[in-house]
Amino acid sequence: MSESDTMPGAPVAVRKIIHIDMDAFYASVEQRDNPELRGKPVAVGGSAARGVVAAASYEARKFGVRSAMPSVTAKRQCPDLIFVRPRFEVYKAISRQIRDIFAEHTPIIEPLSLDEAYLDVTENLQGIPLARDIALKIRAKIKAETGLTASAGISYNKFLAKLASDHRKPDGQFVISPEMGPAFVETLPVGKFHGIGPATAAKMNALGLFTGRDIRNQSLEFMNANFGKSGAYYYWISRGVDERPVRANRTRKSVGAENTFSTDLDAFDALVAELRPLVDKVWRHCEATGNRGRTVTVKIKFADFEIITRSRSVAAAIAGRDELERLACGLLEAEMPLPKRVRLLGVSLSSLHTAGEAEPQLTLGI
Repeated sequence: MSESDTMPGAPVAVRKIIHIDMDAFYASVEQRDNPELRGKPVAVGGSAARGVVAAASYEARKFGVRSAMPSVTAKRQCPDLIFVRPRFEVYKAISRQIRDIFAEHTPIIEPLSLDEAYLDVTENLQGIPLARDIALKIRAKIKAETGLTASAGISYNKFLAKLASDHRKPDGQFVISPEMGPAFVETLPVGKFHGIGPATAAKMNALGLFTGRDIRNQSLEFMNANFGKSGAYYYWISRGVDERPVRANRTRKSVGAENTFSTDLDAFDALVAELRPLVDKVWRHCEATGNRGRTVTVKIKFADFEIITRSRSVAAAIAGRDELERLACGLLEAEMPLPKRVRLLGVSLSSLHTAGEAEPQLTLGI
């Protein structure tokens, strides 16, 4: 995130921001559409032997099953876990329904994924004075039209709104007012901060930073010295300050596809055969959206779950599907022979921009 997004500048009017997060979205859709799954532990994605969990029902979460967990681990933790193949076209259609409900209240909508979004309702289309009442109306209409539940967080900035939506899950909402904000963050463990992953949390802990209060007690210079460009962001959010606006029509930074194989592979020709449908999928997205990019990344997950990625950036946006395939295959070929058999391949395209936009400049180190 840029410094201008995170560093307080001129004072801004108090915003009213809602973060809507669907409850166990993929799994809830499957339970809605198949009554036999209701009340049972469900994992969307993977299988009992291969792949990873894309989403878990609340019944499965009680056993510690989480998204991105290897399926074999999930099954070990929850022997009765039911695996369901994902139906992304169905999820996308429902997501569009939900987006239409948001649009009845504000045009300032920043989707984060199919199942969550920020809404700026400071000035809303229905003239409802309280953001919490807007959130109640949105959640009620989502339930009425889709049969699914959503949770909402309401606050004066994006960081706190996202924290608030987790506070009363599932099917609840919570308000963090300007008076509550700094105190709410004070006692929060750093690992619960949105934008702080496990590696950064571990680094913070090693520096004696365990809570929001610990970060707040540090100088801006200390945070910049230890966390680079993100230091200022951490410094300000520990004080309940986040001036990033809700960005409508936010440009997607990358698009990717990946697949876990039914059996591990190591032959180059077999891997290329698996790579091609992934390239097709990525390029279909580019054609549909008009996005183009110039950085290709190949992800390789080995049989022992070790992951490596290899990337290449080119000077101009990739013009066609064949060029994307050539670059992706070149990255794979450069790693041959592989040290271990492969269970998953992924391809992604980043540094995206839409056709007609000025291309981001490629900086060359000299």
